[in-house]
Amino acid sequence: MKVLIATEKPFAAVAVEGIRKEIENAGFELALLEKYTEKAQLLDAVKDANALIIRSDKVDAEVLDAAKELKIVVRAGAGYDNVDLEAATAHGVCVMNTPGQNSNAVAELVFGLLVFGVRNFFNGKAGTELKGKKLGILAFGNVGRNVARVAAGFGMDIYAYDAFCPKDVIEAAGVHAVDSQDALFETCDVVSLHIPATPETKKSINKALVGKMKKGGIVVNTARKEVVNEEELLELMAERQDIKYLTDIMPDAHEQFVAQFGDRYFSTPKKMGAQTAEANINAGIAAAKQIVAYFLEGCERFRVNK
Repeated sequence: MKVLIATEKPFAAVAVEGIRKEIENAGFELALLEKYTEKAQLLDAVKDANALIIRSDKVDAEVLDAAKELKIVVRAGAGYDNVDLEAATAHGVCVMNTPGQNSNAVAELVFGLLVFGVRNFFNGKAGTELKGKKLGILAFGNVGRNVARVAAGFGMDIYAYDAFCPKDVIEAAGVHAVDSQDALFETCDVVSLHIPATPETKKSINKALVGKMKKGGIVVNTARKEVVNEEELLELMAERQDIKYLTDIMPDAHEQFVAQFGDRYFSTPKKMGAQTAEANINAGIAAAKQIVAYFLEGCERFRVNK
């Protein structure tokens, strides 16, 4: 079996060695394609690969057409919208993610952004504190639960809404469960987004929803760019001089946000949620273990396509 790591943005060297150990101990071969600059390089590299480990790299129908021997793709991370799931299913390829491996890294980033935001981006002017503020967590998965854990340490009052997570599970974590997205935005001073980009969620964070927030409301997005309706958020922030938007996914309208709301908006230059040594290593090794389990045991526990 040949396992290919194809990463335009490479894993840390220690992560690659951890992956290599898992793959070679199982009797498989490991190949590397790092820092590639053209899709043609990826198309060539996948030709004889049986398994593929990626990060934010795109695996579309063209890549799958080229990968005649491919059986499994593992996205080292939680999100997998960079993989064409329908095409993968049509090609008989199993797609998995590695949920939970980046969760603490993303949660800590949320609070890095929040402290920066409530202290007015450290501009020397008096800001506010997080203690006692109401934090809303939109989606109570692995990241959302870690956000709740960290928020408790700040002394925040924590609320959550998740259409797919039972209320009693949320309450058991010491978090107030609310009945709807609307209620979350109406209730909380800060809302942290942790929803995936799906047909239902894309552009769902819109003017009407964010406009329900009380004075001084802050939206933090470490989820996906596509879930925010940028045009409507720009419109709302022009009308409401108190709303702040903090994100690690640079919006398409970044320059407009900076020009109009530079004192109430911040985006990191690149997506930073999983950019820690620990998350990098954890996700890569988890991907390797899942590939080994798939081939040796038929395990499809983390499969995300049908």
